[in-house]
Amino acid sequence: MVGSDLLSLLSRTESIAMQTEHEAPVGATSNREDFAELSRRVRDGGLLARRGTYYAVKIAATLAALAALVATAVMLGNSWWNLAVAAGLAFVLAQLGFIGHDAGHRQVCAHRRWNDVVGLVATNLLTGFSFGWWLTKHNRHHAHTNTDGKDPDLVPGALVYTPVQAEQRGRFGRWFGGIQAVTVFPLLFLEALNLHVASSIALARRRDRAALLEAVLLAVHGGIFFVAPFLLLSPVRALACIAVTQSLFGFYLGASFITNHVGMPTLSGSDDLGFLRRQVLTSRNLSGRTFTGFIFGGLDLQIEHHLFPTMPRANLRRARALVRPFCDERRIAYAEQSPWSAYGDVLRHLRIAGRGWSGAVIE
Repeated sequence: MVGSDLLSLLSRTESIAMQTEHEAPVGATSNREDFAELSRRVRDGGLLARRGTYYAVKIAATLAALAALVATAVMLGNSWWNLAVAAGLAFVLAQLGFIGHDAGHRQVCAHRRWNDVVGLVATNLLTGFSFGWWLTKHNRHHAHTNTDGKDPDLVPGALVYTPVQAEQRGRFGRWFGGIQAVTVFPLLFLEALNLHVASSIALARRRDRAALLEAVLLAVHGGIFFVAPFLLLSPVRALACIAVTQSLFGFYLGASFITNHVGMPTLSGSDDLGFLRRQVLTSRNLSGRTFTGFIFGGLDLQIEHHLFPTMPRANLRRARALVRPFCDERRIAYAEQSPWSAYGDVLRHLRIAGRGWSGAVIE
């Protein structure tokens, strides 16, 4: 069943995360003790407790915004003003994507089955991505954050993330890598299309019942967001609205997660940092108030999220008040920047990596 499949994925990831503490031959005891002490402080603060009311209000408000946009589009009819509705739809879809992310980490509900339901509805039905495919990939990312050869988010694609990746490409790939700091933000407008295609390919390769359910939900999504516009608008206007929604949606998602780890130290498979230091050193927080957290869907507090993935988004800011001083006590570098400063560092890193220059790698 869908629930058991997703639970298995999550359980494997948690197991891997715990195993990392036993792999470190140097300072392993200290690493385990440090993380155990931090975890005790977090638990004592009640920060791992579910926030059911918070998520109930957030989900209801997001769905209400989606319904209001659809109603507005119907009232406007065959009008170019629906391009404004399409832009608003991109924002709401991204917020739904953030909710799906939280459900994947079992932050939303106390029981895994209901988290799966929320994840499938928010991700497959409403945003058009495969929840199961994303969960597998994302759990590997959490287990091997910024580890070369293991983190799927570090695999080169349109972008390269290390000088070695740039040097291994052909002539065109090296040339494109040299200008990737210029092309990265335009490429983000294609991120939603990339996720739609990757999800469809992944589901086509599976033959289980969970994949069938996900495929059905994706088909319904396609009917709502890619076919229905042609019933309301002229073909040209329908295509324009779809393009606006999907491009802005992709850009929003990409801009929200590109600062999380890009430009932070890259680890080798043999590092002996331990779980706590691995997650802190490879992650970057964004400074700002509650509004920043709303815009970035909680991804602005990436350090706390990676240390405690099941912690509800609403508790991350309170956890920061414990984690940052703790890292200062242990002399663990804690990276936090303004969004604009973080984007600047990301662009500098991509420029350096794309040109094949040496980057920061922890052996």
